[in-house]
Parts: sequence; structure tokens; C-alpha cells
Amino acid sequence: MAMADAACSSEQTGTGRRRFSPLLTIEQVASRTGLTKRTLRYYEELGLLRPTGRSDGNYRLYSEDDVERVERIKELRDLLGFSLAEIRAFLEADDEREQLREAFRQESDVEARLAQLERCDTLIQRQLQLIEQKITGLEQLRSSLQARLDRHAQRRAELLQQRSSLDK
Repeated sequence: MAMADAACSSEQTGTGRRRFSPLLTIEQVASRTGLTKRTLRYYEELGLLRPTGRSDGNYRLYSEDDVERVERIKELRDLLGFSLAEIRAFLEADDEREQLREAFRQESDVEARLAQLERCDTLIQRQLQLIEQKITGLEQLRSSLQARLDRHAQRRAELLQQRSSLDK
């Protein structure tokens, strides 16, 4: 999508009205998100991020939706520890759900709408499964570390008892 003459993108608001926001350069997105330009380009290579458009000089241009997507990638990576492959799967489910949401709004056939809802549920369940796997792994790590602390406390008590026996 060439953005030669357009310096802003059109985004749907919650009320169904369109709002226009200025497009951002890769430098601006990097500054706002705390990522490097190289990282943003890498995410584009992997298909995690698609700039909204290009300038006359073929520079990448990003919308506010793109910035939100970058923040989502960071959240999945940093907060949940997702790998880039897991992030891709998670975002692909988000993207498909958004397409289904649009189709649902346009659809009048009840059976088709039910099928769309079923597909959305399947996608959400897959996303929840990814999160549950991470939670399970974190709980196992937490239990392991807590067990070590418990063993250290027990060993400390034994050593303190030995020390008091020697002092007598």
C-alpha cells in the first residue's frame, strides 16, 4: 500500500466511526516502544509485523494499530516468555479472529454466524492453551525454587543446632 500522499491512516473506532492518525516512521516507533529499528525490521522479516505502508522514498510507515501490535509482541515475549514462533501463532489467531469479527458483522445467516463463533472459540482455546503451558512451566519452576529454599532452611537449622552444641 503506497502512502505517497497520505500522511495518516484511517482506523475504526469502537463507535464505528473512522479516526485518522498520523503515520509514524520506524525511528518514531522504535523510540515509543523501546525497541531498535533492527528489531522492528526483524519482526517484519518474521511476519510478526507489517508496516501499514511506505513513503515516497520507500520508508516504512506505521499506524497506531502497528504500535499496539509491537507492544503486544513485547508483552508476549517479556511478560509471558513466549518464543517468536509462539508469538507468531498467537498473533495469527488474533488476526484470524479479527477477520471473523468483520465477517460476523456482515453476515446475516444464523448458521454462518454460529460457525464463525465456533471458529473464534477454537482460536481462543488455542491461545489459552499456550498461556496455560507457560503458567504450568512457571509454577513448576516456582515449586523447584521453593523446595530449594525449604532445604536450605532445614540445613541452616541443622547447622545452627550443630554450632550451639559446639559452643557448650
